[in-house]
Amino acid sequence: MHFSAFHLLAAVLPLVSADVKFTAPAAGASVPGGTAFTVTWADTGDAPALADLSSYTLFLFSGSNAAPAQLYQLSASTFAAAGTSVSVTVPIATGGTGTNAYFLGMLSVATAGGTVWNYSSRFTLTGMTGTFDATVAAAVKAVSGTSGPPTVNNVVSNAATGSVGDGAWATPYNLQTGLTKYAPMQPVPPTAITATNTSPLWPTSAVQFATTFLPVPSEVTTLTQSNTYSISSRANTAAAASSPTNDMQRFLNRWKD
Repeated sequence: MHFSAFHLLAAVLPLVSADVKFTAPAAGASVPGGTAFTVTWADTGDAPALADLSSYTLFLFSGSNAAPAQLYQLSASTFAAAGTSVSVTVPIATGGTGTNAYFLGMLSVATAGGTVWNYSSRFTLTGMTGTFDATVAAAVKAVSGTSGPPTVNNVVSNAATGSVGDGAWATPYNLQTGLTKYAPMQPVPPTAITATNTSPLWPTSAVQFATTFLPVPSEVTTLTQSNTYSISSRANTAAAASSPTNDMQRFLNRWKD
């Protein structure tokens, strides 16, 4: 029994590992809004390692741990360029006031495919002049403690299960909300057309044409699900076709120098 429980625990641990750990701002810290401050993080030693992550996007969040609300994109870069720190500034109109109302979220892209979300502890932004929507405001009032949301490791999930169409990837694009959109894995083209069902992959959505200038879209990036299949290619060794000899080509040849 002890042997089985140990191996079960070992199998589950990678799924909850936190590869990136925020070290600043500290839990419960007070940071002035509208002023630059430094965000730092470290490699915890759990998979995937920082060396296995290519790029990141850093967001400011508020709301509950169960339903984090993206408020503002703070930074986007590669880990090779940024290292383990970045200086950011939160505009004071981004959100409202509240003790431990804010936390950071980092969306990292793995070089092997897949993504991982890491969240910081909660902290307070002072001097903020904006407002929260009703849902976020209610969640802020209910905050007790400084713990942020748990890690969401889709790198491990993709490698372990190879599943397609789970979670955010399976949600139709027009039904997704937030600053990040998710596109499903591109299907593999067949070697022959045998399908008789020509229905679209996703249901159609209504189209409303703009009559005035639209606001700047709030979405900042679209992530496409990593492929779980592999492809191979080879050189085309067929000889090139000879030059055409039709009437038009003979006419054009008359004008050659």
